[in-house]
Amino acid sequence: MDKTLKKIALIGQPNVGKSSLFNRIANKRIAIVSDMAGTTRDIRKHEIEIMDRKALMLDTGGIDETNDAIFSNVKRKAIETAKEADIILFMVDGKNIPDDKDKELFYELQRLGKELALVVNKIDNDKELERLWEFFEFGIGDENLFGISVSHNRGTKNLFEWIYQHLPVNLETVAREEAEALKKQREEDFDFDDEDYSSEEIENITDDNNKEVDENKINVAIIGRVNVGKSSILNAILGEERSVVSPIAGTTIDPVDESFEYKEKQITFVDTAGLRRRGSIEGIEKYALMRTKEMLDKANMALVVLDASRELTDLDEKIAGLVDEYGLGTIIVLNKWDENMDTFQKMEEEIRRRFRFLSYAPIIAVSAKTGRSIERLKEKIIEIHNNYIQRIPTSQLNRVIEEAVSRHSLPSPNGVYLRIYYTTQFDTRPPRIALVMNKPNLLHFTYKRYLINYLRDNFNFEGTPIHVIARGKNDKMGDEEYLERDR
Repeated sequence: MDKTLKKIALIGQPNVGKSSLFNRIANKRIAIVSDMAGTTRDIRKHEIEIMDRKALMLDTGGIDETNDAIFSNVKRKAIETAKEADIILFMVDGKNIPDDKDKELFYELQRLGKELALVVNKIDNDKELERLWEFFEFGIGDENLFGISVSHNRGTKNLFEWIYQHLPVNLETVAREEAEALKKQREEDFDFDDEDYSSEEIENITDDNNKEVDENKINVAIIGRVNVGKSSILNAILGEERSVVSPIAGTTIDPVDESFEYKEKQITFVDTAGLRRRGSIEGIEKYALMRTKEMLDKANMALVVLDASRELTDLDEKIAGLVDEYGLGTIIVLNKWDENMDTFQKMEEEIRRRFRFLSYAPIIAVSAKTGRSIERLKEKIIEIHNNYIQRIPTSQLNRVIEEAVSRHSLPSPNGVYLRIYYTTQFDTRPPRIALVMNKPNLLHFTYKRYLINYLRDNFNFEGTPIHVIARGKNDKMGDEEYLERDR
């Protein structure tokens, strides 16, 4: 996340349409939209682009005077966010007359001396524009007062133009999508048509295939059952309170992106909403479950958080299975270790028995409450990321695979002689390795398992799955018929 971007804070009482406006500006469904007041509880951040100018949009929880612990925390965070922002959009409900609570908060924001716009939502037609006159009593000029209807997309153009005028000119080109498209095209076109390729030629092709990847950016998804301490772990790693923490199950509703730099790496955490059993999901948490897979799709590493103070369940296995499905670098985090002092060996054996598909993932016992092993967890994130993005030279891969075959010969199904011509790694995140051979469809999965284990014995692939593809010389890259995941 670019720290030089101007920040725009979106503030207002619950249910005035902030999340809908946030989605409209972001041009995608980032926030969760619901008629239930108080849906947004955390501060979400998202880079936006209005024409050629970029900014960082901050969507805060609704301000509501209440004794409820969660909303009191949300109000404090909203004010703190406004102080950090460069531009403030204060949103009110145009269906209601201005109330004293809105005025008091608006004057408090006005004293901050920031660029401030009063956004009156739910002005659905021209006749309702007359209600805007009532909001001039806030003491704001008409150039900073905007009557809009997010649901009908009325008046938003003028608001976007106002925001655009207050953003600095951004000379950077948007080349990331083009680079990704180019990378995808190269993967589709990449082919071992010529059996006379040398190791050096293969190496040049595969290195060029991945050169657009930014190896200094790590996207980490935090997943686990409800109330296992995902938000607390996020706060402990960041060293400050970023996500609203509450003992009430399901406090985290929307995913919250938080970035920080550590050892020259930019680590972005995605604190996903708590997962519950599908049959017991009610109201807004149904949307949160839908968002979880989207966030995993953006991540390249996952922290699978388990509660050391409670027994493992089938739901823990299902959630962990999502990580395997998306092929992410993985660390299994045992939280609340201070509440259960049973031997680590006993707990580890139970995890390995249930999570055989994550046999490559290290297990770290931590306590978000006391900070135990949090630094070790941060170190391990860097280490696993390096394993996840590493590329093994073709010459070394061929040497190891040849050694493996000499120790345990290739099978001969129905008398058919199998031969591996050469081996090369054609992609990373996770490592994807091609076995170029004569009869790829006859290579049994058990032998692939043997080769994967042999690779792990010779190279450091801790925390990362390995995808092996047995393919013929004329198979195009992208043919998934022979894909074998490391499971």
